[in-house]
Amino acid sequence: MSEVPGLAIEPAPRSSRNGSHSESDEEKSEGFKKPDLKETLREVIPEKRALLKKVKANGSKVIGEVKVENTIGGMRGLKAMIWEGSVLDPEEGIRFHGRTIKDCQKELPKGKTGTEMLPEAMFWLLLTGKVPSVGQVRKFSRQLAEQASLPEFVNKMLDAFPTDLHPMTQFAIAVSALNYTSKFAKAYERGLNKADYWEPTFDDCINLIAKLPTIAAKIYQNSYRGGGALPADVDPEQDWSYNFAAMLGKGGPKNENFQDLLRLYLALHGDHEGGNVSAHTTHLVGSALSDPFLSYSAGLQGLAGPLHGLAAQEVLRWILQMKENIPAKYSEKDVHDYLWSTLNSGRVVPGYGHAVLRKPDPRFEALMDYASARPEIARDPVFQLVKLNSEVAPEVLKKHGKTKNPYPNVDSSSGVLFHHYGFHETLYYTATFGVSRGLGPLAQLIWDRALGLPIERPKSINLEAHAVSRTLIGTALVPALFEYP
Repeated sequence: MSEVPGLAIEPAPRSSRNGSHSESDEEKSEGFKKPDLKETLREVIPEKRALLKKVKANGSKVIGEVKVENTIGGMRGLKAMIWEGSVLDPEEGIRFHGRTIKDCQKELPKGKTGTEMLPEAMFWLLLTGKVPSVGQVRKFSRQLAEQASLPEFVNKMLDAFPTDLHPMTQFAIAVSALNYTSKFAKAYERGLNKADYWEPTFDDCINLIAKLPTIAAKIYQNSYRGGGALPADVDPEQDWSYNFAAMLGKGGPKNENFQDLLRLYLALHGDHEGGNVSAHTTHLVGSALSDPFLSYSAGLQGLAGPLHGLAAQEVLRWILQMKENIPAKYSEKDVHDYLWSTLNSGRVVPGYGHAVLRKPDPRFEALMDYASARPEIARDPVFQLVKLNSEVAPEVLKKHGKTKNPYPNVDSSSGVLFHHYGFHETLYYTATFGVSRGLGPLAQLIWDRALGLPIERPKSINLEAHAVSRTLIGTALVPALFEYP
């Protein structure tokens, strides 16, 4: 393979803005000297492999049934894949290794400033099932900062894109191009014991997570700020979210609230079980032993779809449109009537309902609690309209009778918060989602390799097989699923 000028695969040596790095009191502490993430995972893997062996012994046990509605309805509800990090309950919402969002907000380490959990602490929990110490997370944050810079050829590629090329197109291409640096791909070419697949996969995943904010910030700078250097360099003394905020132009003490919002947003959006499009796509492509860069690039392209990752921008556009079409001093009735006019025109109310949830989305509640506790957001007219909508819309949607879940989902609140802090470029919101969503699928991809899970290959069935009394499947003639009258 030929050299690419400026390619920097290995992380730069530790440094700070004042020059060479010296060990701080925090680093000398016992918490900082506990096993790092890779060693913690190495300790967990044997136990998980033993559990998989026990599960395999019950391979013939039935865990569910497949109905016709499953095959034509997007496979909703089918229990058909392994996903370690989170479980989504229709009534309770998401749990991360048994912990609710509120549990995580209490237990996971927080930034040096602010009060919200760190996304890198969430990744640690997703991957290992353990809550890291403050020292362990600080060390991990520094590792991510050290690997955040992009190879020069990726920088040049991003600079060469048309500024109006969709941010998600740019994002997916850049992540895919990082495949050039893949340790897993190179190790697989040389020959690697299957039991060891997880190690270079881990290295690739950490390298990618480290670079996601840099890619996203570079896209924002080129597309909306005229290009040129990013507003700030990555600071190895700061956390992943702070550095992302700083590269977006929101560094320093005056932007602490935005930095804390970003921590919460990135932690909340990191994982939501394995069946959603971006997570499942990453898992599916990875099951063919594609490296993490190619796998997550595919996931990003799924995230770019209007039915998946574009919802936050659609909610904000709809809210702003509502604001323009109701009186300045609007009442609850004005909102009620506007909701009905939307529904009666054959359109949907964006930001409500969920494929699995049947109660209000706990992620929505967490973001609303964050906003309500900060007077500068609580006074924002757009936020107030979102809040009133969340109170009025459920009853309207229940009376309309065409949704199984009339409650707000996370997309109802996320876009308006970015808007409050000056990010009005709604096309970019999905790129921020893409930075976050890397956490869950990449953690699972490491487990896919550690457990030796096979390539995904479900059986497909055509409409005739549903409709006729007998059909040929494979080489055997079998009864159809049912008889039509």
